[in-house]
Order: sequence, then C-alpha cells, then structure tokens
Amino acid sequence: MQSKSYRLLDESEYLTLEARSPVRHEYVAGEIFAMTGASVRHNIIAGNLYTALRTHLRGTPCRTLMEGVKLYLKKERSYFYPDVMATCEPRLLELDAETQVVDSPVLIIEVLSPSTAGIDRREKLRAYRTLPSLKEYALVSQDECKVELYRRRGDIGWDIITFEPGDAVEFASVELQMPIADVYFEAGVACSG
Repeated sequence: MQSKSYRLLDESEYLTLEARSPVRHEYVAGEIFAMTGASVRHNIIAGNLYTALRTHLRGTPCRTLMEGVKLYLKKERSYFYPDVMATCEPRLLELDAETQVVDSPVLIIEVLSPSTAGIDRREKLRAYRTLPSLKEYALVSQDECKVELYRRRGDIGWDIITFEPGDAVEFASVELQMPIADVYFEAGVACSG
C-alpha cells in the first residue's frame, strides 16, 4: 500500500488560496481544513449573540465580528473563523474595507456543531487560551439551553462557568448580561427554567 504525501502551506500561500476559494478553510501550522456549512439553528443562535453584542457595544471602541472574519494566532501559526468575537483593539477602527483578519479579541464565541464540538472543546480551546488579549471563550450548545464560559482569572488560570435555563449569561469581558433565553430566541431550543 502506498502512502500519500502532501505539502504543508506557508501562511502567505494559505492567505492567497483563501482569498480565491469559494470554500472557507481554517489553517493550523501549515495544514488547511475545509469548513462545513452551519445549520439554521446554529446561524440563529450566532446571530442572536452577534446582535446582542453589537447593540451593547455601540458607541464604544469595541467591535463585534461574525464568522466571516479570520482570527490570527501568531504563536500557534493558525487562522480560525470563530462564530462571533468581540475586540476592543483601537486600530480596528482604522481598518480598510479589505481587512479580514484580527488578532486581539477579548471574547470568542463558538456555537457547537456535531462535526466541530470536539475541535472547539480541545484544539481551539488550547489555541485560543494562548491569546494574551482573550478574557473569555464561550461554547454555546445548539441542542440544549446551555452556555459554557471559560473566563481568564489573571495569570493563574481559567474558571469554567455554566449557564442554564433561567440564568443570565454574563460576558464580563464586554460588561454584558443577557437572559439565556435571548441567546436561543427563535432557535427552537427550550429555555424555560
């Protein structure tokens, strides 16, 4: 049996390929991974979070970004497309219309899908925690009313906070509290508590 070989891409090759590709890819240390499409429920939940954050951050130096913007992790040599992220980087206000990459989010949110939940919980959790700017990483179930939040506790580690029906989800990184039912509004997930 003959083994197949493949060549790792450098970052500039990835960015060139990505600019031309109709399919989005994430990049991890030379390897690229095609991204699958999201379900309607996934899209509604991500949209609810984006809308709440965008409205809350209006008039502040922070910005809310959706899944079409790449996140660059220099230390990890990786590019990811988080579902939602917030950044308070002042230079983001001066970016031109072509900018598609950020590197200093304070909050990253991933809506869990059956095909990506393991990656979101392991590889992305490990990679995202290397970002000095990151204060919180949220994993949002699309099958039950549940948000798991990893919150940086200074230099000593991360706390894990779980929000369930009846709770208010608190994103301390951007000073936002929202009822968990608002996260799942019109998504077909029961959140009565």
